[in-house]
Amino acid sequence: MAQLSSNLLYISFFIYFAASLVFAISLLGKKWRKSDEETHAKKWGRGGFILSTVGFLFQLGYFITRWIAAGHAPVSNLFEFTTFFGMTMVFAFLMIYVIYKSNVIGVFAMPVALIIIAYASVFPSEIQPLIPALQSNWLKIHVTTAALGEGILAISFAAGLVYLVKKVNQEKASKSTFWLEAVMYTLISTIAFVIISLSFEAAGYSSTYDFVDNNDQPATVEYTIPTLIGPTDATYVSGNEFGPLVDAPSWMKGEKAAQKLNTLVWSMLGGFVLYWIIRLILRKRIGAALQPAVKNVNEELVDEIQYRAVAIGFPVFTLGALIFAMIWAQVAWTRFWGWDPKEVWALITWLFYAAYLHLRLSRGWQGEKSAWLAVVGFIIIMLNLVVVNLVISGLHSYA
Repeated sequence: MAQLSSNLLYISFFIYFAASLVFAISLLGKKWRKSDEETHAKKWGRGGFILSTVGFLFQLGYFITRWIAAGHAPVSNLFEFTTFFGMTMVFAFLMIYVIYKSNVIGVFAMPVALIIIAYASVFPSEIQPLIPALQSNWLKIHVTTAALGEGILAISFAAGLVYLVKKVNQEKASKSTFWLEAVMYTLISTIAFVIISLSFEAAGYSSTYDFVDNNDQPATVEYTIPTLIGPTDATYVSGNEFGPLVDAPSWMKGEKAAQKLNTLVWSMLGGFVLYWIIRLILRKRIGAALQPAVKNVNEELVDEIQYRAVAIGFPVFTLGALIFAMIWAQVAWTRFWGWDPKEVWALITWLFYAAYLHLRLSRGWQGEKSAWLAVVGFIIIMLNLVVVNLVISGLHSYA
């Protein structure tokens, strides 16, 4: 059953990739007469939607079969949660497409979902028994609802990114072009991390170190990518003897804190290299290269999709990440709130989207201002997924 589950996930990934290409083709057709262009877009858009739906059904099959194999909801570690997050984003996109029939959202939303699922693949995917703290029905209630809220909110990011790619003036460098490229760099860094991790895994890279953790207890950690940053005062044990080049800060003495920081640094360095390779190939900013593909996009429609995604995703996120979370915290730890890093970041995310809705509805922040807010909101979500899990230790840390 576990192998079937993995196969279904792989199949869904490649179908999503095909769907992304089909949606891209819907925008990159020849400049026919307007009626022919509309027919072309509808035909390819319908094909992209069908492929996305089929891919979603395969991933849903993965989710169900893994649940059966594990005996619990498959959202208990970083691999499972991240794949589920990608699935909820695809689900949210499908619902949006049924309503708005917008191909351009698929051009941006489906690749982002692909990146998220690919990112999950670099983490251990073995089925593990639940630790006692997670043996509760609140696991599936809290985590799945929070992930669904984040998946819907992620669609606002895709719509906001479309709006900015079209509206930001690419004829000269500015703060807007800089920050738009920073967003592109962040996405590319995730891709680079996946490539780096899978490449070293395929090469069989491994390096093991002994060190003393923050409880003054002996600990061992295994690196699967070269050790740029190692545990403080670590001793090399076995494997590929490379590094560490520097030690992690003395306050990062958790069991895997230095390893997680090493992962983050590799992501940033790999993203830097890959970003500039792409820039050299395109010979222009990535935003400028994408702009011609969205020049005929209906700005008002994209702006509405962005707002609707937040209006729907925000209450779902509130229910899952705050209300259900506090109920479970009371049951598990006899307190509703404890200022754990994940709890704090969930609150930051909630406050940000609450501010988004306030500024949108009360101050009239529409168009470009609203699009920037949607992009920043997704960055906050990803910081929670990546940095809080990989760098900051806490009760909620998956990795």
